[in-house]
Amino acid sequence: MTKKVKVRSLLIGLVFSLLFIGLIGRVYWIQVVEASWLQSEAEIRWKESEVLRAKRGMIIDRNGKALAEDSAAYNVTVNPQIINERGIAREVAAGLAKILNVSEKEGSLAKLEEKIYGLVTKKNKDGTAFLREVEIRNEGYKVDADKKDELEAFIDELKRITDKNSVGIYLRETQKRYYPNNRLASHILGYIDLEGEAKSGLEIMFNEQLMGTDGDITRKRDRTGVELPDGKVSYTPPVNGMNLRLTIDQNIQFYTESAMRKAYDKWKPKNMTAIAVDPATMEILAMASLPDFNPNRYWEIDSQKDLINHAVSSQFEPGSTFKLVTLAGAIEEGLFKPNDWFQSGQLAVPGYPVHDHNRVGWGPITYLDGLLRSSNVAFAKLGYEKMGKDKLQEYIDRFGFGQKTGIELPNEASGGIHMQYPSDVARATFGQGQVTATALQQTAAYAAVANGGILLKPYLVKEIIDPVTGEVVQSFGPQQIGRVVSEETARLTGFYLEQTISNQEKGSGRHAYIEGYKVAGKTGTANIVPEGEKQYSNDTWLVSFVGYAPLDNPRILITVLVNQPNLKGDYRLGGEVATSVFKEIAVQTLNYLNVPADTSLESSSAGTSSLVVPNVTGQTLADAKTILGQSGLTAEVIGEGETVVKQYPEPRREVSRSQVVYLASKSIGELQVPDLTGKSMREAMEICTFLEADCQFKGSGYVTAQSAAESGGAKSVVLELKPLNPNADVQEETEEQEKEGEESGNEASSPSADDSGVSSGQSREDTGQDKAGDKPDDKSDRKSDDKTDKSDNSSDEPVPSKNADPSKNS
Repeated sequence: MTKKVKVRSLLIGLVFSLLFIGLIGRVYWIQVVEASWLQSEAEIRWKESEVLRAKRGMIIDRNGKALAEDSAAYNVTVNPQIINERGIAREVAAGLAKILNVSEKEGSLAKLEEKIYGLVTKKNKDGTAFLREVEIRNEGYKVDADKKDELEAFIDELKRITDKNSVGIYLRETQKRYYPNNRLASHILGYIDLEGEAKSGLEIMFNEQLMGTDGDITRKRDRTGVELPDGKVSYTPPVNGMNLRLTIDQNIQFYTESAMRKAYDKWKPKNMTAIAVDPATMEILAMASLPDFNPNRYWEIDSQKDLINHAVSSQFEPGSTFKLVTLAGAIEEGLFKPNDWFQSGQLAVPGYPVHDHNRVGWGPITYLDGLLRSSNVAFAKLGYEKMGKDKLQEYIDRFGFGQKTGIELPNEASGGIHMQYPSDVARATFGQGQVTATALQQTAAYAAVANGGILLKPYLVKEIIDPVTGEVVQSFGPQQIGRVVSEETARLTGFYLEQTISNQEKGSGRHAYIEGYKVAGKTGTANIVPEGEKQYSNDTWLVSFVGYAPLDNPRILITVLVNQPNLKGDYRLGGEVATSVFKEIAVQTLNYLNVPADTSLESSSAGTSSLVVPNVTGQTLADAKTILGQSGLTAEVIGEGETVVKQYPEPRREVSRSQVVYLASKSIGELQVPDLTGKSMREAMEICTFLEADCQFKGSGYVTAQSAAESGGAKSVVLELKPLNPNADVQEETEEQEKEGEESGNEASSPSADDSGVSSGQSREDTGQDKAGDKPDDKSDRKSDDKTDKSDNSSDEPVPSKNADPSKNS
């Protein structure tokens, strides 16, 4: 018996010894071998790491006004473990649903409450424990400050009811992309989706510069999520993104979109676009397409097509606005003879003849008349017969067609030029057939003429700016692509394009006429191939207008394109659609830019009268006066020298007959402001500008008194002005002022010869004079034809085609 007890005790002791050894071994393994791993796992449970989102860079307009910026937002998260420990799951679900519900649909509140209840009672995969953090998506994702205030009030109420510091509802601060002007410039800016991804526009093109680098902060918390008071905090600061300063002017963008919406509502087109630029630099001042979208709520669109920026992504057959290329090329090559005659109506071309929009034509007319009436035959003869395919292609390439402009926007189309057959070449001269272009390409081409013959790359971003220091990290400016035509050709092209506006009898762009400003431009009304069709439609058009002002010193160039407006079958209405939009934008922009109107210009059916200032710099005063007198201009000398050192206006500038040419006989720095008594405000301003003097005006009318003013050593005078007084005692002065006012006011009605010896806005046909060219035999018939066709609208010819490619049309 004793032996059995001893054996049993030994076995029990052995078992306990083995268990003790195993326990010691396990403790050693945990505390020594796996200590670092277990420590890291524990820290994961203790610590909560929070990503600190970098603030995305602002996008501002040229004047510093915010177009896109990050604002504070909050993500709503819940802790099901705490909520269910407190027994408030149903109260939390009901309260959050009431605050976060934005839908007006019946039953939406109840559905959202059930959804949130499912989230606040959510367990892990095996269903053994409640989760510790769940996001309320999408309703509780990136809510704004107003919702935050409501949520905090709700949380405080739950704390009061439960008498607990934590009720398992948290607001995690983050950023939300905000567009303060909603739809304004939406296609330029693009948008950021709810996941923080850039999706279009400048947001995606400059995403790397805008996004910055995220930081993080790590805190130690207990199992309920409360931060430990002595816990160590690790912090890595975020680096915010760079700011973009654009060339866009928010005011001009607003003028553009407002004018477009009026036309969009009236004419109900499929889509439309407008671009406004400074032609001297090709800075984009405004760019818009309709339909558009609100980047703050980008999901609320009717179709994915609303996101298309038609200004750069859609290509189309431009129609008569493309005639700029043919006109400028013909002038450059010496082939455009404005007073030569041709037979309008139809031109025989292998494959298919070219017709004017007025199919019977206007009989024999001059090429200048052909331009004013937007004759397709005139341009086919210039480009197809006189220039030929190779030379025409050369100028098309020079003006940048068939290649991307390189603007900082995604999905830019390149357009295309395909002239395989003679009929393709003939139709390319007036922008139809195998020719496609974008609105931006058209804009750049016209800007090349407006700025003196230089093709420039369009751009939208002026500067990239450090948000902390405000220093410019990178700047952008005008980039020359190349010279397309000579400065003289550009000037003459603009001169002829101005007549298409100012000639109220025949001018195709007469609806774009702006009182007080010389506008140059061209209309276009091109037939299109509807989707699913293979032939041009006879009652569906794409109408456009490109124009710039003022002619002598262009400050604004605007392209307007309207795709398939409802013209009720009458293509002649197309001349009003795009030009009305252009005119509204141009008038508001010229006033905004403080571009003074020329008060000597008046509305006239015969157009405006103008002369070209000859170059007299370096001539003796006597010779200069003689040359100016022969040109129909009056000279006024400032200074006591004998030779012209400088003149104003500059040589080759187009001016009115009443314009005085000021001649400086000494360097400007040596000259003082002369006595300006009796001068009109306009004349006084011209002399002050010429002499680089600061002139301050008091009153309006004519200068009656003049006194010097202090201006840091610079030439400065104060001029007092009073209106013309017909009852003044000094009758001689009054008569002189009245005469001056009459000359200024009647400028538009006074005769003036253009470069070809024809009054501005008047063709050789109207004068009855005979020059070289296809001269008609019977002038009376010619005038009769002209009278019967005055009502014809200057739209483009509807061009039928059996092999049209609908994919080329936007």
